[in-house]
Amino acid sequence: MRAEAQAHIDSIHESLALVRRFLDWDRALRRLDELNARVEDPTLWNDAKAAQAVMRERRRLDEAIAATRAIEQELNDTAELIELADAEGDAAMADEGVADLARLAARANDDKVKALLAGEADGNDTYVEVNAGAGGTESQDWAGMLSRMYTRWAERRGLKVELIDQHSGEQAGIKSATLLLKGENAYGYAKTESGVHRLVRISPYDSAARRHTSFASVWVYPVIDDNIEVDVNESDLRIDTYRASGAGGQHINTTDSAVRITHLPTGIVVQCQNQRSQHKNKAEAYNQLRARLYERELSIREAAANAENATKTDIGWGHQIRSYVLQPYQLVKDLRTGVTSTAPGDVLDGALDPFMAAALSQRVTGEQVDVEDVD
Repeated sequence: MRAEAQAHIDSIHESLALVRRFLDWDRALRRLDELNARVEDPTLWNDAKAAQAVMRERRRLDEAIAATRAIEQELNDTAELIELADAEGDAAMADEGVADLARLAARANDDKVKALLAGEADGNDTYVEVNAGAGGTESQDWAGMLSRMYTRWAERRGLKVELIDQHSGEQAGIKSATLLLKGENAYGYAKTESGVHRLVRISPYDSAARRHTSFASVWVYPVIDDNIEVDVNESDLRIDTYRASGAGGQHINTTDSAVRITHLPTGIVVQCQNQRSQHKNKAEAYNQLRARLYERELSIREAAANAENATKTDIGWGHQIRSYVLQPYQLVKDLRTGVTSTAPGDVLDGALDPFMAAALSQRVTGEQVDVEDVD
């Protein structure tokens, strides 16, 4: 077997092994049999909500198991075809088989990522909150670049993007922004982006053309739908209204239409000013609060398992999850997984899928990578 073909085969085996490990393969097969039996029970739909949950779980398991089996079969068939072609000296057939393996490896990786999106809220829409770190204009410009990066990533995936709230910087960029990304598995894909992001570049705002390091934090939390229950006591809330600062016409800028809600027990603060109506802004801010409280509970669970929660650290040195170096060389490095890109322009234009896929896989394997930061 030629080396190129073997590399694709190894990649496919790695993807399939991760899916099997994540699903707990034997347990998943038994569970699918149980769910198929429940679907045949005519009393299932006496409780519509429970029935929908059963159907969602059944569909997810069935799709993951079927996809894994299909790839395994195609892998075996293609590998046999290449071996036969090599034995008969048919180089054209062997080359075609290697190309098929390359496509199959890409498909296996895509299916792997989809299978990993099995969390309670992974299929939901998501909020992406970006905050500039210390450093004034430099960090605010960097936060604006990150906000654009996630907008471009969402557009590449066919997600709809809404700007919920934004506070502009004094000279450039933003102090903070909250995006709402709508579409299938928006939270599942984006959730690994929470953390501190570091930029190294020659500053366009420095007349001496010195190299600057800037930080900004990203926080991703899911939109809560009817399938997830989050209780909020009204007595725990402080609701403030204020004059919106963003664009939006005379009405939005001259009335106290913006709304800020503070959850007193946790100190969580959410705000919305993108609607002309105070009532609509309040409703959106309340939705954000429920999402933040739910994400907080998820973080507590994960912190208990991992003894660390990277999304709650300071915005500065030692806490970053990814570094983006634009000068003196060009490199983006994820400090959790070791995944790199020598095309930061593409990454900042939304090419984030390899970083997300690796981080999702790491959550399953639990393997820690010793990665040195870049200067």
